[in-house]
Amino acid sequence: MQVVKVTYRLLELLSDGIGLEGKALKSCVGGDEIELEMKINMYLPCPQPELALGVEPHTDMSTLTLLVPNDVPGLQVWKDNNWVVVDYLPNALFVHVGDQIEVLSNGKYKSVLHRSTVNKERTRMSWAIFCAPPHDAMIGPLPELVDEQNPSKYSTKTFADFRYCKFNKLPQ
Repeated sequence: MQVVKVTYRLLELLSDGIGLEGKALKSCVGGDEIELEMKINMYLPCPQPELALGVEPHTDMSTLTLLVPNDVPGLQVWKDNNWVVVDYLPNALFVHVGDQIEVLSNGKYKSVLHRSTVNKERTRMSWAIFCAPPHDAMIGPLPELVDEQNPSKYSTKTFADFRYCKFNKLPQ
């Protein structure tokens, strides 16, 4: 499956980017047991788009999110204290670093805060594939990234416990 190959390659590049062995992140998020979940989003035209959001601001609890949008703008990311519109690129795959990568990297990578807006005249759609660890995977900062100068910023817990806290808006 091509999605899995892309996911593994991205995890390898992210591992390399923080000085880890290429398979480090992949092994922490379940290796070959990584789970994929697809969500199709459809945002109908809204006569007053300035009064509505398609999806409120959030980060994804996944490891990575692979997103394919249609050509109607609406994805925004939080950057430098502003919402920035993500330009549509034909045939592009957008990648969001998720909460699990932020935790494993001890904050070296940040989960992407994003939201979706609606369009006045056109339907916006996106296809999101969430790549997540198995529910029983233990997720915490990698020991190689924690020392006296960089203490652990996150607790270690199962992905199931992380999901429970996130869904119920409980402290992590």
